Amino acid sequence: MWYVGQKGWALGKRPSPVWVADSRPPCLLLTALGSSLATNTPGAGPGLWTHGPSQAVGSMRTKRNRGKRPHMPPITYHLPPTTYRTPMPNPRIHLAIDNCFASKRWTNPIEWARIVQQLGLRCVEASADNECDPLYADPGYLKDWVGEVQSACKETGVRVVNLYSGHGTYTTLGLAHPDRRNQERILNLWLKVMIANAAQLGAGLGFFCHAFNERILQDPLAHAEAEEALYGRLAEVAAYAQQCGLRAIGLEQMYSPHQTPWTLDGAQGLLRELCRRCDRPFYLTVDTGHQAGQRKFLRPTSRQLRDALQTLRASGKLEGGLWLGPDAAYTHFRHAAAAPKSQEEVHLQRVEEEMDRYPYLFASFDDGDTYLWLRRFACYSPIIHLQQTDGKSSSHRPFTEENNQQGIIRAEKVLQAVADSYNRQPEPDMPPRCEEIYLTLEIFSSTADLPDEILERLAQSVAYWRRYIPKDGLSLEELL
Repeated sequence: MWYVGQKGWALGKRPSPVWVADSRPPCLLLTALGSSLATNTPGAGPGLWTHGPSQAVGSMRTKRNRGKRPHMPPITYHLPPTTYRTPMPNPRIHLAIDNCFASKRWTNPIEWARIVQQLGLRCVEASADNECDPLYADPGYLKDWVGEVQSACKETGVRVVNLYSGHGTYTTLGLAHPDRRNQERILNLWLKVMIANAAQLGAGLGFFCHAFNERILQDPLAHAEAEEALYGRLAEVAAYAQQCGLRAIGLEQMYSPHQTPWTLDGAQGLLRELCRRCDRPFYLTVDTGHQAGQRKFLRPTSRQLRDALQTLRASGKLEGGLWLGPDAAYTHFRHAAAAPKSQEEVHLQRVEEEMDRYPYLFASFDDGDTYLWLRRFACYSPIIHLQQTDGKSSSHRPFTEENNQQGIIRAEKVLQAVADSYNRQPEPDMPPRCEEIYLTLEIFSSTADLPDEILERLAQSVAYWRRYIPKDGLSLEELL
């Protein structure tokens, strides 16, 4: 339900009794409110809106008068300026599954479509790993594949709602390759083909196909140039996607410096930059396990540097897990350990100066928080990948009872974090907020897993999430 109080509109659990209003002057004349209370729909007065249970506005809507139209004379209420906010969008939520689980096992579209149907799902994300990757698939074969998918969907009632990149492009430098010829190849012979296939299926597309190598990471100027070129390529991708009529396109967030975006601020900067460059919607995919690496790349405090220096002097080895960023910082740090005590501060200062030059190599503690990512970016994530995790690795575990006891991903917390994202005030220079979100199970299996084991874990995962998303297409308001 939508409510408003001292902090404005909110989507979530009902607070104490409140009055509901929209953007009006400090003195708000609530007229025609009685009509709203009787119908539980937007009020008859221009711009006035109330929606909620009987307690939402005074106590007028009770069991005795539910469905009746109570008489309410115009009353003037003085509300603080912070109350006057327009209601936020209320997205439709769908539960989907990535068919990477079927890779090298159930590879024909009708095979994996039937499994998805038997799991009680109707929405599927087609992974490039399951025999539709333009890196190696013949163009004629891909044309036939699209036709087979359409036939399988018609037979089973399953919809391919998104296509997604797989392991093949994840392992490459791709769009950020230093050689422009390889950039052109991944753009024209992979991304544009994936976009065209997704458009034919009425689906969206999510992907990740770039990385910065160590040479680029160790050179701030080269990194800035590479990032600039990457943004240009992504803007080109967004323009082509719109030209093809693609429903939505977005980039997955990652969790290490060579795979941007990997920090909260970096992700926001990327979305804003692409909005500025191409004025076309370009989105993010938040993955619930892609916060497992950021806290390995925290910048050490001065105290931590001094403690690590003492360890290095005593043992001759660097303290495990110490992250200084650039190679030059490690060089100065080792010099500090070998230098006389009187020169220690000079070398440590050089370490600090080197780290200052490479801000893109460091994360903040908050960057490792799954729910903060959701609170900031769920409204800009038409696809949210779901995996169970202990927060220490991105293993794409299923949502079995055992894994859920050890894991940090809770369905109710995910949904509330999504709501929190929509409750935030809209930010400038960002894409339009999503009207639909596909919460997509992305569960990996081992090469040695038995087929029955794979299917059982998938069934348990679907059963867990269906407790919170019993039906596809319900609004977020209805699920909370």
